[in-house]
Amino acid sequence: MAEQSSNKKLVIAVAVTAVLTVGIAAMLVNIFEHKQEAKNTFFRVVEITDETDDPAVWGRNFPMQYDAYKRTVDNQRTRYGGSEALKRNPTQADPRDVVSQEKIEEDTRLKRMWGGYAFSVDFREERGHGYMLDDQRYTKRVTEFKQPGTCLNCHASTYVFMKKLGNGDLTAGFEKMNQMTYQEATKQVKHPVACIDCHDPKTMTLRITKPGFLEGIRNLKASQGIANYDPNTMASAQEMRSFVCGQCHVEYYFKGPEKRLTFPWHKGLKAENMFDYYEEVKHVDFKHKETGAPVLKAQHPEFEFYSQGIHARSGVACADCHMPYKREGGMKISDHQVRSPMLNINRACQGCHHFSETEMKDRVEQIQTRFMEARNTAMDALMDLIDEVKKAKEAGATDDQLKAAWAGQRKGQFFIDLVEAENSVGFHAPGEELRVLTQALDAIRKGQMSLRGQVYKVAAKAGKQAD
Repeated sequence: MAEQSSNKKLVIAVAVTAVLTVGIAAMLVNIFEHKQEAKNTFFRVVEITDETDDPAVWGRNFPMQYDAYKRTVDNQRTRYGGSEALKRNPTQADPRDVVSQEKIEEDTRLKRMWGGYAFSVDFREERGHGYMLDDQRYTKRVTEFKQPGTCLNCHASTYVFMKKLGNGDLTAGFEKMNQMTYQEATKQVKHPVACIDCHDPKTMTLRITKPGFLEGIRNLKASQGIANYDPNTMASAQEMRSFVCGQCHVEYYFKGPEKRLTFPWHKGLKAENMFDYYEEVKHVDFKHKETGAPVLKAQHPEFEFYSQGIHARSGVACADCHMPYKREGGMKISDHQVRSPMLNINRACQGCHHFSETEMKDRVEQIQTRFMEARNTAMDALMDLIDEVKKAKEAGATDDQLKAAWAGQRKGQFFIDLVEAENSVGFHAPGEELRVLTQALDAIRKGQMSLRGQVYKVAAKAGKQAD
């Protein structure tokens, strides 16, 4: 009996050992597979070349990234940003069945600030990257106003088109595209910003493909004493996670008759640096319809303001918040559904900030609410200045007498427009954006003071003539 019991225990021990061995082996195989999966970040289904601009083709090799990329068409608002999906009846001229709300109708002061310029006719709330090409093609700013091919630089995947246009020379193609009409150039592109605009098709590393940024960052670094800067060979991987965004989310203008896309970074990235550059080159975007002032139109300087904020100073990249990393199986990938961090607080914020989602949301909205109060105060002051210039003109003030007021409007309006066009509602650099609004108020105040002196002179002269 003792021998049978001993044999039974031996059999059980062998069976348990076998089960444990199989379990451990399975676990080790699983770990090995996950490690291999992590090393081999994609399975090559199709060959991708430097001429593959269709993101759907890239998506066959990168299905998870492509799935998120396609969801950039989702419409979702935060308290101060995002777009609502407004249904419309498609027409032959504009086949869109959904659009976003008109910002110039939500705040008619914008329409007046841009009086005499295309933005006063049509300016809708920005939508996701998936809409960037169609929303540009059918805006009245393009359909009712003559625009150059330069506009496509930030609204389409232009890399392959520019290379072909320049016979392999990207910069030559860039120059040719800028000089085409928008209607002519837009026929040559098919996609909004795509994989090839930010990634090398062989290595998948990030790269800069927009000549405007390559020239802009080279000029900026030159102003800092660094010659011949090339981000594709000299920037760190973390810097590139912001630079690829900075290819488009920037302030710019169309330089000269060639309509060359140019970033005004020759003196630095601050508002006054860009303004001083525009003063030096005497650039004017348009003459204000009511006042006659030679004014500027700001674009979307997210990169410039981000660069002056606490996140940039802490080494946090644009992609860390707008395309945060996530786990898919054994892989760590960037979320390509580029969107507001407020719609993705867990991944976008809580990796660094160990507070509740409610607390993080409240902190951001507090910053944005304070910014909106300051922005509205400055905007009201600008409307007052426009009113006073208009009255002075009607009273007979000459252009010479209006110069100081025009200067106040030019600077004040540009500074307000910069933070208005910067789509974080003051969050990217709260202190800097409030400082810029303070500078705008100061310029407007000086314009009003100079104008009042001229009005008294005009009134006194008119009184003498009447006598």
